[in-house]
Amino acid sequence: MLFIGAGRHQRRALERVRELGVRVVAVDRNADAPGLPRSDVGEIVDFGNVEAVAEVGRRHDVDGVMTFAADRAVPVVAGTAELLGLPGIGTETAHLMTNKIAMRRRLADAGVEQPRFAALRHHREIRAAADAVGFPAVLKPADSAGQRGLFLVLSIDDIERHLHAALAQSIDEEAILESYHAGLEVNGLLVARGGEITVVTLSDRRRPPGIGFGVALAHVYPSTLYGDALAEVERVGLATVHALGLTDGIAYPQVIWGDDGVARLIEVAARIPAGQMDSVARYGVGIDLIEIALRQALGERVPDELVAPKREQPLAISFLTAEPGPLPTGRLVDVSGLDRVLAFPGVVEADLYFQEGETIRPVQVDGDRRGYVIALGETNLDAVERAEAAARLLDVQVA
Repeated sequence: MLFIGAGRHQRRALERVRELGVRVVAVDRNADAPGLPRSDVGEIVDFGNVEAVAEVGRRHDVDGVMTFAADRAVPVVAGTAELLGLPGIGTETAHLMTNKIAMRRRLADAGVEQPRFAALRHHREIRAAADAVGFPAVLKPADSAGQRGLFLVLSIDDIERHLHAALAQSIDEEAILESYHAGLEVNGLLVARGGEITVVTLSDRRRPPGIGFGVALAHVYPSTLYGDALAEVERVGLATVHALGLTDGIAYPQVIWGDDGVARLIEVAARIPAGQMDSVARYGVGIDLIEIALRQALGERVPDELVAPKREQPLAISFLTAEPGPLPTGRLVDVSGLDRVLAFPGVVEADLYFQEGETIRPVQVDGDRRGYVIALGETNLDAVERAEAAARLLDVQVA
């Protein structure tokens, strides 16, 4: 298996693929990527260069190519698979799933509910975009993830102030302006097999107010929505995957159930998402998304039993953040207490992302999350209380 990306978020997937008996050749442009030593072969390659990645695959005669939690790797995986004649989602679908403007246009053609939107490349286009979308609005890169270059804008002045930063995070130097809709965000994990789509989980994504409004502070399963509202969220997620042409793969639609009673597609990805989302499926319903993705990358059949829920376990994943969150801001001097967190009732997993000397900042992007706690409970709200209480047991000292 040629594995694209070997960073912190890819480590567990790399290890799981090897556990399943598959030899892993991992590529990453960072020589210090922590996943490289966990692979059978690690090569330093900028995976923005599809030809160079494909050459690694040829040399090692790989049988498949995949990634985990890396949105920018999705088109590379698709392009490499096509060059090597291996199974993949196709470059067109990969483009639709990673370029927000192309995605929005296809969904508009299919009649899928979504925010109003307009593309932006230059300051001279701002007024027309603002007139088309209105305020409040969300400004973001057309082809980035992790909440980088994301801004809530309330006026034309705000767009002018932040457009350069949004464009700087885009590979194609293009931004998108979308109407902002308040409500509850529900994240779906879906598996497409031969055009048939199975909904694995629907969970709440809890976000902070203010500048970090796009960052997940917690995932809560099952969703607190129910009845017709949850059914509408599911319908929009399924319609999105069908419209974008994903026939075999894992999809991650993010849908807002608006305060106005309308479900709208906010984002979608064709990958196992980052932010411990695969743990929602693993702990919540006993489904291993990594094994499913591996089988699909190898062109193998995914049997029904791999996508069938084995349990219904309420859980919460609480991220360690500052302002809001339990962490202080400042340069990290020392941290202790992870053993106490892991020993707390209901906690099944926890980890830290920071090292001495790093600076903890108020949450603004996904990279400001400094760890997580996963807790199980009798109910989803019980799990939230356990995860948050356990997180407060950390002793974090800053300068």
